[in-house]
Amino acid sequence: MKKVSKIASIIMAVAMVLACFTSCGESTTSNAIKIGAIGPLTGSAAIYGQAVENGALIAIEEVNAKGGLQFELKCEDDENDAEKAVNAYNKLKDWGMQISLGTVTTQPCIAVSTEVNADRIFALTPSASSTDVLGGQPDADGNVTIPRKDNVFQMCFTDPNQGVASAQYIKEQALGEKIAVIYNNSDAYSTGIYQKFQAEADKLGLNIVCVNTFSDDSANDFTAQLNEIKQAGADLVFLPIYYTPASLILSQADKMQYEPKFFGVDGMDGILTVENFDTSLAEGVMLLTPFTADAQDEMTKSFVAKYQEKYGETPNQFAADAYDCIIALYDACVNQNIEVSMSASEICKKLIAEFTNPNFKIDGLTGTGMTWSATGEVSKSPKGMVIQNGVYVGM
Repeated sequence: MKKVSKIASIIMAVAMVLACFTSCGESTTSNAIKIGAIGPLTGSAAIYGQAVENGALIAIEEVNAKGGLQFELKCEDDENDAEKAVNAYNKLKDWGMQISLGTVTTQPCIAVSTEVNADRIFALTPSASSTDVLGGQPDADGNVTIPRKDNVFQMCFTDPNQGVASAQYIKEQALGEKIAVIYNNSDAYSTGIYQKFQAEADKLGLNIVCVNTFSDDSANDFTAQLNEIKQAGADLVFLPIYYTPASLILSQADKMQYEPKFFGVDGMDGILTVENFDTSLAEGVMLLTPFTADAQDEMTKSFVAKYQEKYGETPNQFAADAYDCIIALYDACVNQNIEVSMSASEICKKLIAEFTNPNFKIDGLTGTGMTWSATGEVSKSPKGMVIQNGVYVGM
């Protein structure tokens, strides 16, 4: 009987240890504000979710080390699927989530933002850039079809801002005389950026010689699009898309011996880590991003060093945006005297007040003096980045 009891005790002890590690990205701290994160930790978009998780954990270690208000992070996988994101949200709500960090990608975040708005849980997404996440934006006819979700804010640029900034950057830097576009017409992120890019390109007089589309169901063969673009004589191809289809476009263009300049947006950050992709094909690829890992300011150097030590790779902008989310949430909580005992709705009310306060400014990895508008959009400046010798370099 004693032997059986001893074995049972060992089993129970092991079970208790394992219970501490049951959730991806969980940083367990007693008596702490509970922050729930949702993103693709597995699947084709996993690089985004994993980067957000990693960046947030580094920031939480830093703020908790201050010894005052403590944060606890729990991360749930949504596999870049809206329905699974809502299921993940409900799990986090049952856990006692007081603040939402996410979700990471656009379509799941549109679904979850409706939930947090109804439940009055403050949400700050590091990387879901569609204005539909925020609501309150007029359509082409000036009608507001989605009411403003007043407790949802973004750390990333909105899709319209990326589209406009990309067109302006291409014009100012004289990057191309004949420009083509390939975008995903089944994706809100890609479509939103393209529409604003096209409108701004028209204003600036950019010569758009060809526009081609694809859908999620056809995102494996771009031969037809590339042949049409090549025949149009495009010397620059704008790709407002994610890194997986972008890697296929670069590979298939290479097989055709077609070598235009390629210019992308934040969704292409991560292309150097695509499995079985020849990264030499990305040489010279340009994109706009709020973060460059080769920046020489002390904050960036410290973050990059910690990230490389912990995770064995260079952080991308998704990691940096998540880090900045935690820093912004911490400063806002401190400014508003937020306590662990407060309900999610109480915290939500105070964070809305702080983030919409024009005097609330954050210096982070992705911008200095960052502020937020009443519509939830962040104000910060994009940076040009180019891939050289297999690494991202600021332009």
